[in-house]
Amino acid sequence: MQWTEALNDFHAYLRMERGLGPRTVEAYLRDVGKLHTFAAGLSPAIAPDAMGLEDLQGFISQQVRKGLKPSSQARLLSAIRSFYKSLMVERQITSDPTELLESPRIGRHLPDFLHVEEIDAMVQAIDMARPLAHRDRAMLETLYGCGLRVSELCGLRISRLHFDEGFVRVIGKGDKERLVPISPEAMKQIGIYRDGERVHLPVQRQAEDILFLNARGSGLSRVAVFKLVKALAEKAGIRKTISPHTFRHSFATHLVEGGADLRAVQEMLGHASITTTEIYTHLDREYLRSNIMRFHPRANAHG
Repeated sequence: MQWTEALNDFHAYLRMERGLGPRTVEAYLRDVGKLHTFAAGLSPAIAPDAMGLEDLQGFISQQVRKGLKPSSQARLLSAIRSFYKSLMVERQITSDPTELLESPRIGRHLPDFLHVEEIDAMVQAIDMARPLAHRDRAMLETLYGCGLRVSELCGLRISRLHFDEGFVRVIGKGDKERLVPISPEAMKQIGIYRDGERVHLPVQRQAEDILFLNARGSGLSRVAVFKLVKALAEKAGIRKTISPHTFRHSFATHLVEGGADLRAVQEMLGHASITTTEIYTHLDREYLRSNIMRFHPRANAHG
């Protein structure tokens, strides 16, 4: 679907279906026009019906870095949600990418990420006596150890695990394939789950090669992973805004903090543009500044 067609349909939807006034319609179209500009600037450019959650988060982050005020952020999110609702109404898309899109908290310009201790606390929060507990642990280790998108985690196939070489083959956005290094701990936990739990599941047709399955033997949904992560964060006493994407942020942030090359991080994350990856240099600077202000003896010196 082309942007011009989608924007024309959105205009009609706002006027006819929503009954909004001319000024509101104009503001919504202007905001979604910014999304169009962002999508057109990616390489390759992304059509409106191909935008995913990460693309939208990248766009919101870009706008926030440009100085967008909290009130304008709220309006921008409302416009984007309305736009994708209109695409759902017109049956141009079958799932809404804004479903898990969260509003930025006022006064915060960067996404939350987890410290290693917090990730460990979430892993410890898994009740290992419950069914599929090893699957849940393997998923957390893979999210953090590979920096995968939640859709990539759900679509991960056994035939694409290359543990001898220490890589997994991931099919990302736009069916782009990339090789991602996998940590020894993630490989260990996947092995325990695969050999000890998955073999006992009633694997459904067309799910034979899917790695992470639900109790019925079908592939997991993104929402199921989202709910699991939220529940574990709450159980671990973490009060940040947490989603599966937070593990991806944490993966990238810890790499940049450790001195990893930004281009290498871009390659591992599968970002189409280095601009999207550059947010982690901002996170790194914020992390460094907060530590300096907390620990440097002159940080709170007077006169």
